[in-house]
Amino acid sequence: MRATLLSLLFAIVVSLILVFQFLPTKQVTLEEGDVSPVDIRAPRKTTYISQILTEEARAKAEADVKDAYDPPDARIARQQVTRARQVLNYIDSVRHDAYASPEVKADWIAAIPDLDLPPAIINRLLLLSESEWSEVSNEVIYVIDQVMREEIRESQLAGAKRVLPTKVSLDLSEEEAEIVSELAKNFIKANSFYNKEKTEENRRLARESVEPVARVLEEGEVVLRAGDIVDPLDLEALAALGLRQPETEWPDIMSAVLFVLAVTIILDLYLLRLRSDFWANQRHTFLLFLLVVLFILAAKLMVPGHTLLPYLFPSAALSMLLMVLLGPQIAIAVTIVLSLIIGFMAGGSLELTAYALVGSLIASLSLWRAESLNAFLRAGAYAALANVAVILAFRLPDQKFDLLGMVQLGLASVGNGGLSAILTLGGFFLLGNVFDIITPLRLMELARPTHPLLRQLLLKAPGTYHHSLLVSNMAEQAAEQIGADALLARVGAYYHDIGKTVRPYFFVENQADGVNVHDRLDPKTSAQIILSHTKDGLDLARKYRLPSKIQEFIAQHHGLGVVSYFYKRACQQEGDAGTVNEDDFRYPGPRPLSKEVAIVMLADGCESAVRSARPTSAEEIDELVRKVINDRLLRGELDDSDLTLRDLDKIREAFTSILQGVFHPRIKYPEGALKEPEPMAQEDG
Repeated sequence: MRATLLSLLFAIVVSLILVFQFLPTKQVTLEEGDVSPVDIRAPRKTTYISQILTEEARAKAEADVKDAYDPPDARIARQQVTRARQVLNYIDSVRHDAYASPEVKADWIAAIPDLDLPPAIINRLLLLSESEWSEVSNEVIYVIDQVMREEIRESQLAGAKRVLPTKVSLDLSEEEAEIVSELAKNFIKANSFYNKEKTEENRRLARESVEPVARVLEEGEVVLRAGDIVDPLDLEALAALGLRQPETEWPDIMSAVLFVLAVTIILDLYLLRLRSDFWANQRHTFLLFLLVVLFILAAKLMVPGHTLLPYLFPSAALSMLLMVLLGPQIAIAVTIVLSLIIGFMAGGSLELTAYALVGSLIASLSLWRAESLNAFLRAGAYAALANVAVILAFRLPDQKFDLLGMVQLGLASVGNGGLSAILTLGGFFLLGNVFDIITPLRLMELARPTHPLLRQLLLKAPGTYHHSLLVSNMAEQAAEQIGADALLARVGAYYHDIGKTVRPYFFVENQADGVNVHDRLDPKTSAQIILSHTKDGLDLARKYRLPSKIQEFIAQHHGLGVVSYFYKRACQQEGDAGTVNEDDFRYPGPRPLSKEVAIVMLADGCESAVRSARPTSAEEIDELVRKVINDRLLRGELDDSDLTLRDLDKIREAFTSILQGVFHPRIKYPEGALKEPEPMAQEDG
């Protein structure tokens, strides 16, 4: 339920960040047709590709292209010449009809299809002599042949007929030339036609030949004057300068909400499947929520409407912080989500999405475990190199390579890596302490012998101090063998017995000269003193603000075990075990909840057992270690630690190896041998 509410809150907050502008800006809200209330000047010199001017230039080039026509069709010319001969032959036969009257002949000629001759012309051609008719007939065919050889479009047909008299031979009389013109113009037709496909292709080529039009705005140049009507070109200039804030519309809101819901569901499902335990830790969930929201808010300020700032946005810092604070699984998932959101803010820019994703992943994966300050600087350098590589991958194929722009982007990429390293380093120390998250650097600080608690342990309980050192070595070696956190196990072992500094001489390792103060106390009182060292240790841990992970070692390293020595003494004194309450001799626990604490529990028990038993052979040490581990296993102390039987076998081998080196049997030298020891004896000593 809490996870659902937190996810819903996250989706709402991120949607609001994406949709609305929270901070005041110099941007103006103007639309086409609005009246500019003030003079708006360019804050800086900028050069941008104007889509509007480019489209106007392309439209003009397209409009300048003339219609394409096919070449003159010779078949049409031949058809018309043939048709003209047929008509002239028919007129010739009518002229030679001896039985028809002139009126009938005129009617026959006027009835010829596709032939439109004035009656006067018909009468005059009937009166021509044979020689004249022969010249007229030949001239008609010649004129048609000459005119139809030229290109004649539909729009040019009337003009071709008008100039036809100029084609008639000057040897003919005026009357004959007129008859030729009237006859020939009936056979003149268009022989060249509009080619739509070729025209469209020419227009396309003309449009594509126009280069993008760049517009230069000088610093201080007036883009809009007060009272001017805003047109699309003005809006484009304002957008290029980052001065236009478009109005938020419902489609924009729905788009942002749907996108945020999608990435939120992806993140929730990822955490549910791979980190189902994450939601149980309230501090961790709040830290994740806080960091992601803060970085998205910063991206909102740096990405939209800017040219270089998006490349300076330190997205790698979030990835590295989550890597060292919450682990790689969460870091990788959130990095992908943040990169998608950055791409969405940038209007679907694949380049910025890849830029944020690749640089962040490489930086965080190279950092992994931050055990030194140099690791942060190295990760920042890797982020810078990855950023430059992504920019080159996207920009090099561009034929218009802008060297100055590439240099600026390269500097922004390097600055991105440095800023990410600085933010990660600062956030690492601040957030680790505020949210009680143990980090390798924090552990290394706690491992220093100069820490106040370790100094108290050394001065007040030197036996416990040396016991803790040995247990830490055992725990570290065993943790390495099974793949647990060796540094955490070592530091946890340093502090697991700090409660003994409150009453150091009540613990056998700090007692000298064989004097045991418990001989003067009843078993129950002694047991309460022994049991209290976990509570005293927790009080000291809280006082010195030790991380909760270290406090777990103090509280859990005895689990729910019983102080058996004093319990048995109490039973012997009472004479009946049934009258002794075992819970009075039991540690409050809980049982170890992690592999590292369980390892320290086993190391603590094995070291104490071997130290008190003083075995004389390696076999006896191994047997004691097996006995202690089996005892804890059978008592159920390891049930919640996730240790496997294979892990326990590796832990036993690691413990045995170290304990044999410390508690190995020593040779008892003859009395005189101590004066002049032999080389071999020196090595054994």
